[in-house]
Amino acid sequence: ADIILRGYAGWNSRRALEVLDKVFPKDAAVQPSLVIVYFGGNDSTEPDPSGLGPHVPLPEYVENMKKIAMHLKGLSENTHVMFLSTPPVNEEQILEGVGKCCRTNEGCRIYSEACLKLCQEVDIKCIDLWTAIQQRDDWKTVCFMDGIHLSSEGSKLVGEEILKALAEEPSLCWRSLPTEFDEDSVSNPVDEEGKNINISNL
Repeated sequence: ADIILRGYAGWNSRRALEVLDKVFPKDAAVQPSLVIVYFGGNDSTEPDPSGLGPHVPLPEYVENMKKIAMHLKGLSENTHVMFLSTPPVNEEQILEGVGKCCRTNEGCRIYSEACLKLCQEVDIKCIDLWTAIQQRDDWKTVCFMDGIHLSSEGSKLVGEEILKALAEEPSLCWRSLPTEFDEDSVSNPVDEEGKNINISNL
């Protein structure tokens, strides 16, 4: 499978809407088999007095996510859509690093629950990251680099949750994906019967 990442620092659901048609044009010759949408962390930051910054009010966040969901669901009957909810944050670790905290774990919970509720309403699979990450007793110390951004251990946890969700959809399992190129090669070693041995099995 070809995996294409589109992630930009500080982006939120509002900015995602600005490029949605460009990243996922409805008239594309080939549409994606799966789209994983991950917004909420920046949207749920505390509002800045200036009115600037990544914060998106909750009602607008929900409406933005609904528009994204409806657009993606309309790409193709074979396009699967999955949302990841807002993850938790470690407020103490953020304070240690930058001296002030513009995010709260309670704010993340509110946005996470709003995302989950929306996905239930529009029939889209949603992974509850806010809850999943906090299932670990040591989540605050091992899942973040700075209280916000995920460490390798936190990313591994997210990957595991995605794989569990994909296992529920047989057409997205790697075993069901067509092989693009033949795995046998004339340069593969042969067994005693003269048959090719796939090097991945050695």
